[in-house]
Amino acid sequence: MKRRPLRYTLLLARSGGESRTLVLPGWALLLLLGFLLLWSGANLYLWHRSQAVWALEREVRTLAQEARRLSLALEAERAEKGALLEEAKRTKKDLEELKKALEELRRRAGLSPLNATPVRYQEGPKGGGVLLDWTGLRAEVLDLKAQLSEVAPALERTLEVERSLPLGLPLSGYGGVTSYFGMRRNPFGRGVEFHDGLDLSAPYGAPVRATGAGVVARVGWMGAYGLAVLLDHAEGYQTLYGHLSRVAVRPGERVERGQLLGYVGSTGRSTGPHLHYSVYRHGTPLDPRPFLWGLSADR
Repeated sequence: MKRRPLRYTLLLARSGGESRTLVLPGWALLLLLGFLLLWSGANLYLWHRSQAVWALEREVRTLAQEARRLSLALEAERAEKGALLEEAKRTKKDLEELKKALEELRRRAGLSPLNATPVRYQEGPKGGGVLLDWTGLRAEVLDLKAQLSEVAPALERTLEVERSLPLGLPLSGYGGVTSYFGMRRNPFGRGVEFHDGLDLSAPYGAPVRATGAGVVARVGWMGAYGLAVLLDHAEGYQTLYGHLSRVAVRPGERVERGQLLGYVGSTGRSTGPHLHYSVYRHGTPLDPRPFLWGLSADR
């Protein structure tokens, strides 16, 4: 017997309508099934590819955001380096000015000059950075601090001596010198005599002020000087203010430059109202004129 080819019947039913049948040979059904499998595989493949593309797009967007963030960070770093460079320049300039000031303080304090270790500093290539030896900078700052700790006590002593030196005029209402330091004709008789100070013309009652800080050594009647005040200063200096009408200090009192000591009078060996002003160094009288204008011949 001859075999008949396999046939397959498909029933196609329409809702609310009549049904139809479709008779297909076996090879046609297999071809249809193969086409459906191929179409499904192609769709699945394309779906996977689209997922990969979407993932790649997400990664590209992420990388773009990261690149933008890095670009902003790089710009911020460049700005920070620029600010650091300017700060380094200012720091270097401030340190140089501080060293100059410190050298001047050492000179005033009578100390020998010292050379601080220089800061190693330069700009980076093409302005691209700051090459600043922060270790050297810190060492220099510590060196300057050490110098300041050495200078401070010596400078304080120097300033104390400077405040104490008898410099300037002792009078308010100064009218000139009527009798100079040295040998002069005796104003009360014959011959000549040694005058150990200056007679400064001033009206009666004019304020007499200390020419330097010191301690009141004596107050009261002092022979030819009449009512007088004697001050002790640093470095062995003394000043005497004579022929006063009244005094405004007492023995042992600490006075500052410019402080009121008394008032012009004509007590003692005097021919009229004036101030006798003497300057002594270790008991030896000195010509007060260099001291009147703040210049001492001994310093």
